[in-house]
Amino acid sequence: MRSVAKSALLDPIVDDNPVTLHVLGICSALAVTTSLLPSLYMCVALTVVSSLANASVSAIRRVLPGSIRIIVQMTIIASLVIVVDESLQAFAFKTSRELSVFVGLIITNCIVLGRTESFASKNPVGLSFLDGLGNGLGYSVILILVATSRELLGKGTLLGYTIFPSVADGGWYNPNGMMLLPPSAFFVIGLIIWAVRSWKVEQVEEPEFLIHEVHRTEVH
Repeated sequence: MRSVAKSALLDPIVDDNPVTLHVLGICSALAVTTSLLPSLYMCVALTVVSSLANASVSAIRRVLPGSIRIIVQMTIIASLVIVVDESLQAFAFKTSRELSVFVGLIITNCIVLGRTESFASKNPVGLSFLDGLGNGLGYSVILILVATSRELLGKGTLLGYTIFPSVADGGWYNPNGMMLLPPSAFFVIGLIIWAVRSWKVEQVEEPEFLIHEVHRTEVH
């Protein structure tokens, strides 16, 4: 049981990462990763929602009619997102304004709904909680890497503190404005996926069509 729990918690960080392996949760990475601070809040928000939603769905899985299963899951997720969003507005109002609608869009995040449906609806509460926590952490690792690179190269700062003094302030670094544009997030995520799959070659998908099969088809 301990190895199963460890796998549920740790596998989503690298071996079964929802972003690098399944390419889920990409939308928020485009909008909230220009600065590290809002990205950290987004990571906490999604991790809290994912772990608690998994635990809640698992707790009622035996009495939940299949015909309304998805509706109930989305209701639970939406309720948790509202609580998280209101908490952010109460304790970190400025950051909540920067995150805009993207906290609310956790309701439709494929990572959260996917884990409640594929895992929490079939497994015990504790294991489901760890699975939600692990997937939230896996998402967080990627989001933090993207936000760190974009803020550092795009502004020369991290968490608002100057790391690379800019030319405008008498320093040596000329900020790369392209890193603050949404397409740069795609490039960074693509590089991360390439790096992970170069390290974990078993994550590379089999080609859908083999070149020799194409040639054989053309000959016939």
